Order: sequence, then structure tokens, then C-alpha cells
Amino acid sequence: MDLKDRQKELILNEALTKVMWKLSLPAILAMVLFGLNAFMDTVYIGQLMDETALSGVALAYPLASIMMGFGAWAGTGAANLLSIAIGKDDMATQEKILANSTLVMLVTTGIFAIPSYFFASPLIRMMGGSGEVLAYGVDYFRITLLASPFWVYGLGLNFIIRGEGRMKTAAIMMSYGLIVNLVLTPLFIRYLEMGVAGAAWATNIGMLIYCIVGYLYFNRGKASFNSNINSLIYDKAVFQSILKMGFPGFILTIMGLVQAIVVFNAIVGAGDEKDLAFFAAANRILLFIMTPLFGLMRALQPVIGINFGAGLYYRVKDSFLLFTKTGLYIVAPFWLALMIFPEASLRLVLPQLVFSGQDLFNFQIYMLALPVLPFVFMSLTFFPAINEEKYGSIIGMARQLVFYVPVMLLLPKYFGVNWVYYGATLIDVVISIWILLVVRKLFLKLKPSPGLPESA
Repeated sequence: MDLKDRQKELILNEALTKVMWKLSLPAILAMVLFGLNAFMDTVYIGQLMDETALSGVALAYPLASIMMGFGAWAGTGAANLLSIAIGKDDMATQEKILANSTLVMLVTTGIFAIPSYFFASPLIRMMGGSGEVLAYGVDYFRITLLASPFWVYGLGLNFIIRGEGRMKTAAIMMSYGLIVNLVLTPLFIRYLEMGVAGAAWATNIGMLIYCIVGYLYFNRGKASFNSNINSLIYDKAVFQSILKMGFPGFILTIMGLVQAIVVFNAIVGAGDEKDLAFFAAANRILLFIMTPLFGLMRALQPVIGINFGAGLYYRVKDSFLLFTKTGLYIVAPFWLALMIFPEASLRLVLPQLVFSGQDLFNFQIYMLALPVLPFVFMSLTFFPAINEEKYGSIIGMARQLVFYVPVMLLLPKYFGVNWVYYGATLIDVVISIWILLVVRKLFLKLKPSPGLPESA
């Protein structure tokens, strides 16, 4: 039995707990390292520069993250399609996935990066930047755009490798670029005196390494499916399937940008530069704690996709529940630590700021919804993996446009900056209830195929 068949048999037949840990551990480690890089960039800038520089980078980062959104669009779309095709033994689709995902990456990168470079200043101003904060943000954003093809291509290829179920391989490849970034960032900021530009260039170099190792993996024929990394042969059906199945992930990125715009402008309108730096610190801490969940999401995708393609719906349901519970067990101790020691957590990022009692309470409120996020994240992986991507798109758009925009435009303006934190938590609770109803509906819809078991 070759490697491809062994991986498929593992996902289809082994105990789900064994499958989960075999796939999740390397994915979690990779995402923790990824989160550590983003978190340490914040720490480096906050410690080695000042809160003004941190505020500028905080405004630029959601815009730069759109590049990762394009990589995720092509990558998750291709990964979901690949997993289902592996479960169905659909060789014809597998052979066309890599070329068409590359086409998606090329098209989307060009559409975003070129105009964004020339309109960087208005974009950062739209985020709420002005004065020195604006200058820092534009500098950081423009430099990251210069390497946008590496950001998109490297991430997209890594998602496809995860779609094969090769989490360990994907994690090792990701670690090369992340370690380079982690080492170079303080070197460029402090010793080469490059400031925020140094942080951006360090990230770009890391992304270049990430891109190279992904290309070499496919070019050397190490993939577990028939693929040609140098092919750009267009197939309408596969191209459109990639766009459709990856769209929920992209929508989440875009809606995250919408959220950042309204939140940052709400803070600027209701508070001051200190409030902006405080929110940036709190948000980065939350994102870092959530990184193990991102690893679980990546591991859950091929498990659900391959079992769904094979018609083993009872394993689809059981794996979703298992991964959700495990996510809760992982974040619970960190959540308790953040709730009990909020000031110590914040001082890792902003050592010189004096925090009021209200600041610490706002931080605790912002972290309050963390225990429900494992369920939310696993659900957003579940929807496209069973070819029900419309629910992820609808919920993602509604979360920002129906809830975040009006809440953040109105409540902080009339009741103060504290309502940025209160409003965010209330929205997460409402969205979680909505997702619970959708998951229940889809569970009832997953009926076993004739001749296949309903339960193990």
C-alpha cells in the first residue's frame, strides 16, 4: 500500500481519536508558531519601538492579511475539492486541482496588490490612521505588498498539502519561513535600525522561504496525487469549484477587514492613541490564544472531506464533535489565565502603559467568548468540507454587515469606547447560537448512503 492509500485508510478507518492527534499535533504546532510570529512582531514593535509604531502596524495588518485571504481562498477551495475527490477516488479532478488553484492565486493577487500599493495611504487613512501612525502604517503595508505573490502562493500550496492529510509535512514546511521571520524581525528593527520596515521585510523573507519549499515539494513529485506544479491548464469546472469552495474563507478575511475598519474608527472616534494601542494588544493576545484552534481546523478539513466523499457520514459527525470538544479543552486553561491575570498578559505587549481598572475589565469582557470559539471555528470548517459552503459565506457576511457595522458605528459613539468590547462579545454569543442551529440542521441532513453504516 503506497503513502497515498495509507493516509486515506487512516482517515477512513482508524479510531477518530488517533486520526485527530496524528493530524492535529503538527498542525497545531505549526499554527502556534504562526501565531507566535504575529504575536512576537507585536511584542518586538511594542518593546523596541513605541505605541505609535504599534498602532500604525495594527492598522496595516488587516489590509496585509487580505493577501493571506487570497491564499486561503485558492488553498482551502482546492483542499476541500481535493479531499472529497480523494474520498471518491476521482482521479480526473485531482489532476486538475493544482493548475487551477495556481490560476486563482495569480489572478487574485494581481487584482489586489497593484492598486493597493498606489492607494496605500488612503487605505490606511480609511482604517483610522493619521499623522505619524498613518506614516508607519503606509510604510509597513507597501513593503508587504511587494512580496504579495509569495504570501499568496506559499499559503495556497500549504493548504493543498493539508488537503492531502499531510499535516506534518505542511507544518514542517511552514516552520522554515516562520523561524526565519522570528529571527530576522528584531535584527532588522533594532540592529539594522529599519523600524517597522524591518518587521515587514523580515516577514517577506519568511514568506519567500515558505513559497520555495512548497514549490519544491510539488516539483519533486512528492505529492500523493497526480500534479504538475508548472501547469496552468484551465478547467472551467475545477476552477469554479475552487472559487466556490474557498469563498467562505475569503469572505471571513474580507469581513474581518470590515470589522477592523469599523472597530478602529470607533476607537479613534471615541478614544485616543492609547485606546488604539490597547485594543491592538488585546486583539493580538486573543489571536495568539486561538492559534491552536486554527491547527485543529486545518486537521479537521481533510478528515471531514475524505469521509464525506466516501459517504461515511457518521464519521463526519463524530469527528466534528471530537475536534470541537478537544478545542475547548485546549483553550480553557489559557482562558482562565487571561481572566485571572489580565494585567500580566497585557504587559507582555505594552510594558510601559498604565492600565486602569476599566481597561482590565474591558480585556476580560473581550476574552469572555473565547470558550465558544472552538465550536464556531470547527463549524466554519465543517460547512465547505461537506459542500455546504453557502452557510459559511452567509454567516460571515452577516456577522460583519448586519451586526458589527451598526453596533460599532453607534454604541461606542454614544456610550464610549468600552462598548467596543461589550459589543464584540455580544455579537459572538448571537453568532454562536445561529451557527448551532445551522449545524443541527446539517447533521439531520447527513443520511447514510445505501450499503454504508450509520454508526461505527
